[in-house]
Amino acid sequence: MSDDDSLDPLDAYSAVVTRVARDVLPSVASLAVRSARGQGAGSASVISGDGLLLTSAHVVVGATSAEAAFDDGTLVSADVIGRDPLSDLAVLRARDAVPAPVPLGDARELRVGQLVVALGTPLGLAGSVTAGIVSNLGRSLPTASGRVVDEVIQTDAALNPGNSGGALADGRGRMVGVNTAVAGVGLGLAVPINPATRAIIDALTRNGRVRRAWLGIAGAQVRLAPPIAERVGSVTGLQVSGVVPGSPAEVAGIRPGDIAVSLDGTGIVTATSIQRLMVEDAIDREVEMTVWRGGALVDVFVVPRELVGA
Repeated sequence: MSDDDSLDPLDAYSAVVTRVARDVLPSVASLAVRSARGQGAGSASVISGDGLLLTSAHVVVGATSAEAAFDDGTLVSADVIGRDPLSDLAVLRARDAVPAPVPLGDARELRVGQLVVALGTPLGLAGSVTAGIVSNLGRSLPTASGRVVDEVIQTDAALNPGNSGGALADGRGRMVGVNTAVAGVGLGLAVPINPATRAIIDALTRNGRVRRAWLGIAGAQVRLAPPIAERVGSVTGLQVSGVVPGSPAEVAGIRPGDIAVSLDGTGIVTATSIQRLMVEDAIDREVEMTVWRGGALVDVFVVPRELVGA
């Protein structure tokens, strides 16, 4: 019997975590941040060979730069080049050479029960590693702006203050999330790495910001009467409770009491459904919204404007 054959399940688990720690920890830095709000700390990960670092937006709020300290003793200054509070992601660029980047994975491939490893600087303890499983997927994380981050990863890997901005890696050492919040004992949340967040990272790198569209409505999910549900192919819709004066929605004639069932050809069931569609491509482009109003389906044409001041 070989040594590999004699490994019990705990040893196999430990072997994966040890390998991920060996491969990923060199790419994860402790961030020291100074701003008008005072001093703060968090974590960040190298994501490109030219010195880009990825962290949480709330870690660098109010700051234009930070000091990044790596496990090998490397200490560099990094400039905040883009911050997006609506996704809680921020990108920094190091002024000097940094360790090799951590490979990015795709959170869409994750499964509940899968092993994940959180790497960062909790409570100021550099180079810390915790491991656990994906305990749920598809969670929504409210942000200070009132919007939510979709498809958040829930894990039982221990997270503590200072972990924010650090890497959540899969068993192959690929970064699949950015640790962002402690939701309770044994419950941590991470912003996923997926095509949507990659686009946000690219926009922050190129432009320093992310452009989003805006309609100007507030509402809540409601259940549709069976005949309506059958016609629109959904059991729920979004009932408009308020329309911002002067907003694209008001200009288009959307009214409180309308029940939105589709926007730009996509079914609408919650406010988050609309939020997902309010991307840069929708700015200043006429889109069709179908609402249930006065016993009939009505098509309304609205031109979203760019969301500013978020």
